[in-house]
Amino acid sequence: MDPMQPTLTLIVPMRNEAANIGPFYDRVRSVLDPLGESWEMVCVNDGSLDATLPRLLTLRAQDPRVVVIDLSRNFGKEAALTAGLDHARGSAVIPMDADLQDPPELIPELLARWREGFEVVLAVRTSRASDSFIKRTTAHLFYRFINRLSTVPIPANAGDFRLMSREVVEALKQLPERRRFMKGLFAWVGFKTAEVSYQRPPRHAGRTNFNYWRLWNFALEGVTSFSHIPLKMSSYFGLLVSFFAFLYAIKIVVDTLVYGNPVKGYPSIMVAILFFSGVQLVAIGVIGEYLGRLYEESKQRPVYLIRKHYGPPTELT
Repeated sequence: MDPMQPTLTLIVPMRNEAANIGPFYDRVRSVLDPLGESWEMVCVNDGSLDATLPRLLTLRAQDPRVVVIDLSRNFGKEAALTAGLDHARGSAVIPMDADLQDPPELIPELLARWREGFEVVLAVRTSRASDSFIKRTTAHLFYRFINRLSTVPIPANAGDFRLMSREVVEALKQLPERRRFMKGLFAWVGFKTAEVSYQRPPRHAGRTNFNYWRLWNFALEGVTSFSHIPLKMSSYFGLLVSFFAFLYAIKIVVDTLVYGNPVKGYPSIMVAILFFSGVQLVAIGVIGEYLGRLYEESKQRPVYLIRKHYGPPTELT
């Protein structure tokens, strides 16, 4: 191992987290310094509109272990996390949120399980008491739904907060897709995995950047990235509707031969037309979601762009 390579890298995507930077750093340092391990903290400024970047630069001037990656604009958390993974130098890497909902006090336990031989150590929430009822319900339904559709099981109640070995990070860096659903990518690479349970506290300060519309798009990204079953469902449903339409056509022929050809009601015709039009539009919409993602991938734009990198040089592979 390179003597300059730290044992641990923390990856912290940040957007408008100025109020959390100081408390987060203080708690991280109070946990890691007594361990006697070398560490760095890679902070990715994802287009913040507040004083996040100046405070990070002030922190770096005080402690060179703080590495700051300033993205050219807001690319989203998945892209910011990817940037952090590309620049992480540690033998073990832990993505964390800056709002202190991922408690730094859990890091020694994650490191202990890693030293036991596990390559991935998940931090799994024991409850979602800090979330609203709607968010708890939708999260439960999301994990049940996506694990029914996906061929790769995605652990429930496990976010980005986890420890990954250097081998896992290098495997993730080989995945080329631009539309990135990191929870799915973390699960897809596999490796020997352990779990550590913890109680997730509320945010220290500020507001979450995720609203329900973003969460819906996030869930849609997960489904379309790791399952093609919706396309199959559209095909199967179309075949089923066609089958019943064929049976109904036979019934009409029989009724015409036996009873004549009475004029049917206008409302039933309109209901049938609107129903089948809706089915067609849903099927086209499902195809459009996948086609749109193919279009985005075909352009091969970079996942993120860096305005400036404040820290040790990193050779990307």
